[in-house]
Amino acid sequence: MPDQKNAAAIVWFRRDLRLTDNPALEAALATGQKLILLYLLEEAQADSTRPLGGASNWWLDKSLRQLARDISDLGGDLTLRRGRAEDVIPALMKQTKAKNIFWNRRYEQPARDRDAALKKRLQSTSVKVHSFNASLLTEPWTHKTGSGGYYRVYSPYWRRVEASYSAPPATAKPNRLMTLPLPSEDIDSFNLHPKQPDWSHGFSPHWQPGEAGAHKRLKAFLDGPVSNYIDQRNRPDIETGTSGLSPHLAFGEIGPAQIWRAVTNRIESAKAEEKNATVFLKEIVWREFSYVLLYHNEDLATENYNQKFAHMPWRTSKSDYEKWCHGLTGYPMVDAGMRQLWQTGWMHNRVRMIVASFLTKHLLLPWQLGEKWFWDTLVDADPASNAASWQWTAGSGADAAPYFRVFNPITQGPKFDQTGDYVRKYCPELAGLPTRYIHSPWTAPPIELAAARVELGVTYPLPIVDHKEGRARALTAYQNVKSAVAE
Repeated sequence: MPDQKNAAAIVWFRRDLRLTDNPALEAALATGQKLILLYLLEEAQADSTRPLGGASNWWLDKSLRQLARDISDLGGDLTLRRGRAEDVIPALMKQTKAKNIFWNRRYEQPARDRDAALKKRLQSTSVKVHSFNASLLTEPWTHKTGSGGYYRVYSPYWRRVEASYSAPPATAKPNRLMTLPLPSEDIDSFNLHPKQPDWSHGFSPHWQPGEAGAHKRLKAFLDGPVSNYIDQRNRPDIETGTSGLSPHLAFGEIGPAQIWRAVTNRIESAKAEEKNATVFLKEIVWREFSYVLLYHNEDLATENYNQKFAHMPWRTSKSDYEKWCHGLTGYPMVDAGMRQLWQTGWMHNRVRMIVASFLTKHLLLPWQLGEKWFWDTLVDADPASNAASWQWTAGSGADAAPYFRVFNPITQGPKFDQTGDYVRKYCPELAGLPTRYIHSPWTAPPIELAAARVELGVTYPLPIVDHKEGRARALTAYQNVKSAVAE
């Protein structure tokens, strides 16, 4: 690339908010040109990528502030702009006479289309566009089945990735960043932090958004919890049972290749932990598999992957949906999960499956309602994983759990929250109940309820649907779907 005197190159940050192991930034630095480190808050349009939900906006606010500090520590500036990429970026390139722009690829169809159109427009003005993979181990078109199609089943996809993937060499954080001084938006003007009311008070004690926070999480996980991952990953009452890396991955504060290197190095140095570490890597590859599905099915968040579910006789109940959203179903394990989500912006993965099964099967409400609620309330809301996981639980997705697999919201409690501590933390009105009753308070004798100051239907709701009746209704609905397809 020509190294023109006083020329500048733009690095357009998207969901790759890190300075280490960032291929777009690395390539831009190699030009020797001054950099314009840009974050663009893209305005919502009909053809734009899906706007972030409220919890993700909270995270983005903190992550951008940290990225700006990290860049400043290296002598540079982060330039913030707002608007449509097709307007802002060509104008910025004309203003600065920049002839190179670097970005890391996105995989949602609207984003791909807009990036392709922008690339074509810029290239027509002799601008060189350089794009890279920073958010996946392998891109969605990399692995083909024997018939030449994409993988629709997770297990063979995992085996393919495990056998063939080798992480590229790591790149270090730059020692210095020489940036072109430019006017910048004030991040406060982005209004990403919630106001009137500020419902995020419980988020900050749980999270440290930014690249340093991501690596702190990874180190803490590999320094101990990974050794018991198989036994503890399904225990929501154990806060260190999982890595907590999902929001950092969602915003690209750490890349999956960085995690892969760290985990495989751990396996090499401690072979006794190989089984636990491998199960963790399978979770990373589930995210990859979800991106394969999203890439080939642009409506994954709204349309049934399995078309026969178009015949599903979903119910309509605003009341049931709102009780589910706010953790008032009368099933403590479900309610604890939904309240954890509201309070912290995150929910344990095992509990995500329980609450998703309850919504789609016990309440027979469309999975799209749950996907939308999670998108708005999760700090780790990911366009691929969120949609693919909801469809998996509902039974409508690729490689989905069979529809007749209905999680029992009663027995899942004592199985995975054996001490009852998870329910006690997020449903404090039940905290005084003995452990044997805490997951099914309606079975407690009146004397135990009175001692615990629990008045069912008053201080804590009665179940909004009987478990057996809800399960039977779900199975009947599935049989109706099978019958409709057969006709």
